[in-house]
Amino acid sequence: MKISVNCIVRNEESFLWFAVNSVADWVDEILLWDTGSTDLTPKVIEALSKKYPSKIKPKLVGVVDKKEFTKMRQEMLDESKGDWILVLDGDEVWWNDSIEKVVEKINHGNIDAIISPYTNLVGDIFHYQEESAGRYSIDGSVGNITIRAFKRNISGLHVENPYGLEGYFDETGKPIQESARVKREFVNAPYLHLTHLKRSKRDEEVMGRKRKAKFELGISFPLDFYYPEVFFKPKPNIVKSPWSVYSNKYFLRSAMEYPFRKIKRAILHV
Repeated sequence: MKISVNCIVRNEESFLWFAVNSVADWVDEILLWDTGSTDLTPKVIEALSKKYPSKIKPKLVGVVDKKEFTKMRQEMLDESKGDWILVLDGDEVWWNDSIEKVVEKINHGNIDAIISPYTNLVGDIFHYQEESAGRYSIDGSVGNITIRAFKRNISGLHVENPYGLEGYFDETGKPIQESARVKREFVNAPYLHLTHLKRSKRDEEVMGRKRKAKFELGISFPLDFYYPEVFFKPKPNIVKSPWSVYSNKYFLRSAMEYPFRKIKRAILHV
């Protein structure tokens, strides 16, 4: 089976290099489109294109609004040549073992979509968010789970809803995570989600939604925690080190805000 990566970015200079490199060796093409970045993201895309000239298909789309974003994601889906689509954001980094499991299931499983778990980082790369914060529900499971890989030939597969609410739907108008026509399977192939970390020196409002830091103390990874392999590989000088720790200012604000957030989560989960 051939796999196409669909990756749309804007101001993702901090982790885009790691995200793309974490899957590049296991896929056949990577559609990497930029929607008007004002940081070093275009240079990172250029560096990735030089490293993977036969796989990266870059495009500088320019700034789009919420509805144009959905049309662009549909256009990317239509241009993909793979039998399967792997959706990748610029803040998602996979372990080798995880992406290998996904590819193995794609090649040998009789399914249409793969449900994957992920771990949300908070503050810095050394801390993660408690699992109880995850509220996504698929096939009776609730938590930090999502569908990141699915067949291209799902009947009537298309994109609906504006940016922030967009998703993939079947011919009946059902999202693929709910459709009775889509055969899904959970695969224990986690990835790191860095959406709550600072992804650019130009973190800003994107299509009406302001990127907000998640002020949480988080849970410390154990000292022997095994990070995705890509973090230890060579990188261009334009890509900053991921190993910085959060500041004292962040710690103090998190210490004040987190107890209230934890109470709110407990109430929502009752």
